[in-house]
Order: sequence, then structure tokens, then C-alpha cells
Amino acid sequence: MPTSSLLPEGFERLERIPARTQVESGSPIGLLIEVAAKLRDTRTIFAVRALAHRGMNLLRAKRAVEAMVRDGRAFVHVPKVESLEALIGELGEAGVRAAALPDTRVDVGSIRGKLGLTQEQFAVRYGLDVDALRNWEAGRRTPDTATRSYLRAISARPKAVEEALWEAGL
Repeated sequence: MPTSSLLPEGFERLERIPARTQVESGSPIGLLIEVAAKLRDTRTIFAVRALAHRGMNLLRAKRAVEAMVRDGRAFVHVPKVESLEALIGELGEAGVRAAALPDTRVDVGSIRGKLGLTQEQFAVRYGLDVDALRNWEAGRRTPDTATRSYLRAISARPKAVEEALWEAGL
């Protein structure tokens, strides 16, 4: 019975929190969130609301904050960030430290040019579709997340990636 007696108090507390609409527009961003100091000082409901205010599904925001509480940190994708400073400040007030993850865009033409390869040579050497490569370089398409990671690995360690592909028989 103690649980049921706490429910009205919990609902009353939630009723005092004003409703918020989502931001109108903003850019998607990857974010690392961490418990800033002591867990007992973290205001998890306010952290969830800050993330949901920026386009995250409420359940995803809740699960992200739960993962942060459980693991000490979590990586999240926030769909509409109108101001990174405002989001970091709001999360900070909730006892959550936040940092933007590095930009995930890649300049495929620059990577290929650095290696001195033609589009065909680059595509064959690294197992990529030459038409997709042309579309990326022309700006008609963007590589998916896994391909961007692969292209960053090629940019950082081209010989190691090439050797790994040879060892794997690709």
C-alpha cells in the first residue's frame, strides 16, 4: 500500500512541471551525456524533458537517461538542436554533463585526392561502388553512417585498411 499512497504525490509533482512543446527547428547532433557529479544530485526527469524538447521520442530520451544512470554515460542522437549551448546549459542544470560528438561528415573527394587515386582506383581498392562514390563526391548523395565510419578509417589508416581487406580475402 505505500506505493499507491505515493502515486498522488508523484502526479501532483508532475502537474507542477509546465508542459513544453518541441523546438521548431534545429540540426541533428550526436551527444555524449554523463552524470556530472553525484547521482543523487541528478534531476533525471529534467534531463529527459530537455532531450524530448529537442525532438527525441520521450521513451528514447528516458532510455538514454536510464543508460547514463546505469553506465555513467550514454551516447544519444538528438534530432533538433536549436542551440548547442542552450541544450548543454539545460542539461547542466539537471546535473548532466554533455558534449557534442565530432562532426560525422566526410569529404570523400579529399580522402581520395590525398591518396592520389582515381575514383575507379579508390572504389576498387576499398571495395566501394564507383557510382556511389561519384554521387558522394558530386553531392547528390551522402554515405550512410557505417560507410562514413569506414571512410574515416581509410582516411586515418589507408594502408591498414587495405591490408585488412587483403587478409580477409576481399
